This record gives sequence, structure tokens and C-alpha cells, in this order.
Amino acid sequence: MKIKICGLFRDDDISFANEAGPDYAGFVFAPSKRQVSPERAAQLRSWLRYDIVPVGVFVNAPVEAVAALYRDGVIGIAQLHGDEDSNYIAALKEQTARGASGPVPVIKAVRVESREDIPGAAGSGADYCLLDNGAGGTGKRFDWTLLRDGGFLGGLPVPCFLAGGIDVYTIEEALLFKPFGIDVSSGAETGGRKDRDKMLRLVEIVRNWK
Repeated sequence: MKIKICGLFRDDDISFANEAGPDYAGFVFAPSKRQVSPERAAQLRSWLRYDIVPVGVFVNAPVEAVAALYRDGVIGIAQLHGDEDSNYIAALKEQTARGASGPVPVIKAVRVESREDIPGAAGSGADYCLLDNGAGGTGKRFDWTLLRDGGFLGGLPVPCFLAGGIDVYTIEEALLFKPFGIDVSSGAETGGRKDRDKMLRLVEIVRNWK
């Protein structure tokens, strides 16, 4: 099981992440209270532990801008939360295919409002899907009962992250659905700032999950 802590933007956030050791760390480039500039993200990335994969979070960003961040090594994965379709993802992969690292891996976020949204999450050409409530970072979860009685997370053709309303109190319930990974943002915060103890605890729970 993997865990991603999203919305890092302070020096302390990187320090906490390096100590906790999640699999992925997210930098938000879309308008948000956690938004970072490409220059700030590059600085934070340089301080991030080498074994933590940096993920860039975008909403309808120009393909060229996303591709440049990947080619420059600022991000290792692109997470898309807007109207990006299969054509967008194909263009992004084409623009990044020539480098030594190959085409950028893509996570496509899907707003889940009904059970039919879940299998449809895998049809965009993305490498992963992320099931969420709204545009992400809301701290609210969608109706998790939609994940029951169907084995959707295990049966989809691409690995799925589960996001929305996950914190130290709800993460064990989320893990019962056996997603590929857990994505946490506001659930790792206190007062809008990343909380060291919460980050450590969230990663610990995932690492010890049987």
C-alpha cells in the first residue's frame, strides 16, 4: 500500500515529509491556498528525500508547462484534476517521451458521484486514477459505500488512489477498500499547516497495515 501526502509548500513540510517517508509528495500548481510556483517547487524538490516521488497537481494547465516541469526533474508524476481528456494525456506523454525517464506517468482524478463514475475512471489513458470528492483538497469524502459490493478498486485496469476526507481517524477504514494508494492533504494538517505528528502517524498506519 502506498501513501501520498499532498499540498507541501513550506520548508517545514519538506522536513516533515523527509522524516515520515511517504511514497509520494504532492506540489499543487493549480490555484489553491497550497499553490506553489515552478521556482518554489524546484527549490522544495531539491530538499526532498531522493526516494520520495514528487507529484505535480494541475487543473487544465498547458501541456507544455507540465511537460517542462517533468523534463526539469521538478516532478516525477503529473496529477490532473481538471477537464484533461485522453487527447491531453496522449499529447503530454508524447512531449515527454524523448527524455531519459520516458513519458511522464499520469494520475487522473475523477469526481465520484455515482457507482458508474468508478469504472469510467480508467478510460483516459492515465497510468493511475484517483477517486475523490470534487476538485481535491476539500477535506470531504465521497460516498464510500459506492466502493462496496463490486470490488472496483481491485478490478480496475489501472491502480487507484483513494482521496478525500482521509485523516488519522478514517485512514484504516479507507485501507479496507484495498486501494493502490491513499492520498492525504488536509487530513495531515492542523490549522491549515502540515502537522508533523499527523504525517508520521499516517505513514506509520499505512506501513503497518496487514
